[in-house]
Amino acid sequence: MNPSTAQAMVIIDELVRNDVRDVVVCPGSRNAPLSVALFEADRAGRLRMHVRVDERGAAFLAMGLTRATGRPAAVVCTSGTAVANMHPAVLEAYHSGIGLVVISADRPPELHGSGANQTIDQRNLFAPAAILVDFPVAERRAGLNPVWRGLVCRAIAQAESGRPVQINVPFREPLLPGFGGDWPESLDGRPDNERWTTSAPARSVAGSRVDFPLPARTLMVVGSGRTDRAAAACQVAMRAGWPIIAEPVAHTGGASVLRCGPLLLGLLDRAEDLRPEAVLVVGRPTLSRGVRGLMGKAPVYGIGDHPQWTDPQYVAIHVRGWLDTTDLAYVQGHDPEWLMAWRTAAERAATAVDKVLEEELWPSGMRVARDVVNALPPDSLLFLGSSNPVRDVDLVAETRTDIAIHANRGVAGIDGNVSTAIGLALGSGRPSYALIGDLTFLHDSNGLLTGLGQRQPDLTIVVLNDDGGGIFSLLEQGAAQYRDSFETVFGTPHGTDLRSLCDAHHVPYVLAESPDQLREALSPPNGLKVCEVRADRARLRDLHARMRAVVGDAVFG
Repeated sequence: MNPSTAQAMVIIDELVRNDVRDVVVCPGSRNAPLSVALFEADRAGRLRMHVRVDERGAAFLAMGLTRATGRPAAVVCTSGTAVANMHPAVLEAYHSGIGLVVISADRPPELHGSGANQTIDQRNLFAPAAILVDFPVAERRAGLNPVWRGLVCRAIAQAESGRPVQINVPFREPLLPGFGGDWPESLDGRPDNERWTTSAPARSVAGSRVDFPLPARTLMVVGSGRTDRAAAACQVAMRAGWPIIAEPVAHTGGASVLRCGPLLLGLLDRAEDLRPEAVLVVGRPTLSRGVRGLMGKAPVYGIGDHPQWTDPQYVAIHVRGWLDTTDLAYVQGHDPEWLMAWRTAAERAATAVDKVLEEELWPSGMRVARDVVNALPPDSLLFLGSSNPVRDVDLVAETRTDIAIHANRGVAGIDGNVSTAIGLALGSGRPSYALIGDLTFLHDSNGLLTGLGQRQPDLTIVVLNDDGGGIFSLLEQGAAQYRDSFETVFGTPHGTDLRSLCDAHHVPYVLAESPDQLREALSPPNGLKVCEVRADRARLRDLHARMRAVVGDAVFG
C-alpha cells in the first residue's frame, strides 16, 4: 500500500466514524486516492457518495445535504481552480452557520513554486470564512495513523459548531492503490467504530439574556438564524401578546405569524394604532424594505449572535443572545388591543391581496408564490430561490408550520440554488419543491447534471420565467427615466428554451399554463422534474404599486 492510498483510506474511515453520512466527490487526478476510498465506502454502505462534475454546484449540493440532515457533509475535489470554484458555497455556509467540509487535494510542497501544473497556494483559500485543517504529506513510516485520525476529528468538531472547514491534503504519486508494500503499522481506528477523539462543546445556560424592559406594545420581527433561539423568543411574544412578523425561513416554533406583515410595515405612517413602542429583532431579517424602514422609528432591540449581531442601520440599543419565557418579568404589562389591532389589519390586508391576485391576469410572481405554498402536501420541503421568489412568499403567502422552508440567505446569491435544493431533497427524504426564477435556474443549470446510477431527488423545481431579472423592475433602476438602459444591463432577457435545456439533461419537463396545471404539477414528486411558468415582467412594477395602494386603502381607509 502506498502512502497516499493509506492516508485516504484512514481519512474516509474516520469521517464515517465521525458520522459524516454524505460526501460529494468531483472527478480529478490529485484527489484520486480519496475518490477510490469513497467508492469503496459507498459500496459497503458506510456512507452515501454523490458524484458531480461542477465543483461550484457540488459544494452547494453538500451544503444542502448538511442543512437537511443536520450533520456535516463533505465535498472532495482536486487541486487548483477546482478548489476556488467552491468559494461561493463556503461564503454562504459561513454566513448561514452551516458546517460545510471542503476536502481539497493538493500538490506536495516540493511542487509549489516550481511551475508545476494545476498548482496554487490553496491553503486558507477561504479565510476567514473557513477554518483550515492542514494535513502533512503522507510518508511510509509508523505513527501517522493517530495524526490523520486526530486531524479529521478536529475538523468535524469545528464543522459541528457551524463553521465551514477546509481539510487540505497534499498527495504524492502514486495516487492509486496497487503500488507499494505492507504498511508499517496498523491503520485501524478505535474499537466499536468510535471516533479517534470524542469531544463536546461547552454547554451552559445562555449568559447573554434580556435584562432590560420590554414594553407591552412591542413588535417582533424574526429572520433567519438559530432555530432554537427564534422558537424560544416567539414563545415570549405569544405569552406577552406581541404581533410577530416572520420571514419565510424563520423558525417560530408554531407561533402565530401575521400574513402580509411586510406590506403593513410599509404603511405604518398611516396607522397610529399599529406603531410599536419597541421593535425586537430576532435573528437576521434581510428581505423587506418595510422592515428596514421600521428601524429607528421606535427603540430597536436585538436577539442575535455576539459579536456579529444584525444591525446594518446602526440603530440597535440593546443586543442579547437569548430570550425565553423565564424572562417574562421584563415585559411591562399586557395590552390586549395591541395584538388585536395587528391581527385585524393583517386579515384585511390578506383579503385585499387575495382579491388583487385573483383579478390579475395569471400568472404573476406573487400569485404563483401564494399558490405554490398553499398547494404543497403536508410534511414537504420548499426551497425558495434568491431574488423575487423568496420575497413574493414573504409578501403574500400564508405561513405554514407543517412544511419546512429553506433559502440561501447567508449572502443571498443566485449561484448554487438548484444544487442546494437537490441537496436538501436528497438529505431530507421528504417530498421536495423549489420555487426559483429563470436567471437563478440558468445560473446553476449544471446542478441538473448527474451521472448514471446517481441517486435522484424527489424534487419538483418550479421556474417562474419572466425572461430576465424581474427584481430590478421593482428597484430604483426600474423607474421610467432609466428605460433606455434597463433591458440591456438589468433586465437581461435571454430567450432560453427551458424545455430543450431539460431535455439535454434528461430531466422531465412540464409547462404550466394555468393555475390548475400548476396544482397538478405539484403532486408529490417521484424523481426530479422541472415545471416552467411563463410570466410577463412588464406588469411587475405596476402590480406591486397597485398592491400597496389597495392594501393601504383596505386596512386604513
